[in-house]
Amino acid sequence: MTTKLTFLGTGTSQGVPMIGCGCEVCRSVDPRDKRLRASVLVEHEGLTVLVDAGPDFRQQMLRAEVSHVDAILLTHNHKDHTGGLDDIRAFNYLEKKASQIYCEKYVEDSLRMEYSYAFAEKKYPGAPEWDVHIIDDKPFCIKGVEITPIRGRHYKLPVLGFRFGKIAYCTDMNHIPEEEFEKLKGLDHFIINTVRYGHHISHFALEEAVDVAQKVGARHSWLTHLSHQLPLHSKLSAELPAGILPAYDGLVLE
Repeated sequence: MTTKLTFLGTGTSQGVPMIGCGCEVCRSVDPRDKRLRASVLVEHEGLTVLVDAGPDFRQQMLRAEVSHVDAILLTHNHKDHTGGLDDIRAFNYLEKKASQIYCEKYVEDSLRMEYSYAFAEKKYPGAPEWDVHIIDDKPFCIKGVEITPIRGRHYKLPVLGFRFGKIAYCTDMNHIPEEEFEKLKGLDHFIINTVRYGHHISHFALEEAVDVAQKVGARHSWLTHLSHQLPLHSKLSAELPAGILPAYDGLVLE
């Protein structure tokens, strides 16, 4: 079976355009330069999963006309990747059951603080219903379908990317351990994050992201988590090496 990945958002933590900014990228009328916070929807071997649910979750679900997800995988605990989890309530209401969340233990601990009402012993009526499953960097299954986590580092924070068949998605990283590249062999599509030219404390610089993509050697590589500090989509596309392109909201890979 084929794997289909839809980019729901390809922007950095503040999105593009950024509030109050009048730069060329933020003023662009090209829809490819309008970027919600980073998230993807993956349809793989009959499974529909969402990777991250940031502050734009509701808008992304409506725009992509998503009516069901089997699970939500969280890469890490930062707000631009978890800030929309309260809106899972819509799925709870329609499907009459809890939503399935897969994340590392420290991410669950963070959710318990930020969304304490969702974990209360006596919940407020209408609070989101979640079943949390703890994962690490070892392969795991959802409904019999195997998913392979990719360990990375986001400054000092451990984060996870995920491989689905021949597509791998790695966001919010500035380091991938050498041993993890074994998990990235034989890909058709590789997705990697970058926010700007030059060094960044917690994300790959553009130059670094290109180097990682070329090392992975997928048939096609895509850049995500892009900020307004990078050029317009059209300009950035023209300057990248062959086989590497910036992703944009709504782009579908198969």
